[in-house]
Amino acid sequence: MKVATLSIGDELLSGEVVDTNASHIAGRCFEIGLRVQKHLTVGDREESIVAALRELASESDAVIVTGGLGPTPDDLTSAAAACAAGLEMEVSAEALAHLERFAARITGGLHPGNQRQALLPKGCPLIPNPLGTACGFELPIDGARLFFMPGVPFEMKRMLEETVLPALAEEGREPNCRIVLKLFGTSEAAVAARLEGALPPGSPVELAYCVKFPDIHIILRGEAKDADLVERAAAEVAGRFPRELFARNDETMDEVLAALFREKGRTLSLAESCTGGMIASRITSQGGSSAYFLEGAVTYSNQAKSRMLGVPADLIEAKGAVSAEVAVAMASGARIAAGSDLALSVTGIAGPEGGTPEKPVGTVYMALADANGCRVTRYNFQGGRDAVRSITTVSALDWLRRYLLEEVQ
Repeated sequence: MKVATLSIGDELLSGEVVDTNASHIAGRCFEIGLRVQKHLTVGDREESIVAALRELASESDAVIVTGGLGPTPDDLTSAAAACAAGLEMEVSAEALAHLERFAARITGGLHPGNQRQALLPKGCPLIPNPLGTACGFELPIDGARLFFMPGVPFEMKRMLEETVLPALAEEGREPNCRIVLKLFGTSEAAVAARLEGALPPGSPVELAYCVKFPDIHIILRGEAKDADLVERAAAEVAGRFPRELFARNDETMDEVLAALFREKGRTLSLAESCTGGMIASRITSQGGSSAYFLEGAVTYSNQAKSRMLGVPADLIEAKGAVSAEVAVAMASGARIAAGSDLALSVTGIAGPEGGTPEKPVGTVYMALADANGCRVTRYNFQGGRDAVRSITTVSALDWLRRYLLEEVQ
């Protein structure tokens, strides 16, 4: 089955809104054994929508359309669909009843402007929308099945799962196999070099990789009949990245780290400067983190580093707040204050100001203290303020992950 997707809206073409719908639809289609062959994006002009619908319908078996079903004058998808199919428009009694029920529950009454959402191509079956005002609909054009849904992501996802995917799954294909391996602490070039020869010539397994800043994802894909080959290929690839591989498929760094802390029974405290609490936020995003995370201090100023962590003022004066010595003192002070097994500290220059030739913007010192002492590392990150803070946070989490994996019990 050839599947295509169409996203509609000027906001998508202007860059005001990122189109996450298309990638979500493509991923879910792949999981049920289908592949999206083509994707188009058009603005809110009826002639453009009509042309796109006719083009995709002529080359596809199914087309999944999102956007343009709202109550405003620039929502033209229903009219364009009727034109492309050669149908008249009519008020759908079923869609109007849904609008009235939804409005009564949310606002107490239906706004006159919303009534136009019930004006649909004549005779088309509806796609229920339990989360919003706009019903979707299905329409045949040139022998293809076209499914129309609103562009609001949480509404679209519910309708996709409950109506559209079950309809497409009637084709009876087995789900495809996909495994995602998530890496941190390496580069695209290094990944490419280490992947050479990972698959034998003629393998039916597809291998790709992409940057999901600050991670790199390796994707292995195959048909259902080749699931064992995909698993073996994933094992081969994983073995080439023993330190960098931190998660698989839907797992996150935060979840993996939380599981390690529970398994090892270690406790943690934090002392953050340039990250301003971002590391603590990621740690505490996981339920049950109070079992191992004792406390965190955001010591942004020099005075706070001295008052809360016991960092000597003369050390800060002599070495600078962004230095290996101060990072060590911060981690050691945090560990003593909290009574934790481990303490991690970060201090750095996130920018855009504050850099020097010796310590340019992006310079970050990170220290990790335990019962055996304290280790410190200097990083030289690139990018703007947000990028530096983000990659510092993930680097801290990854250092904790590697420590817990490698420590001797």
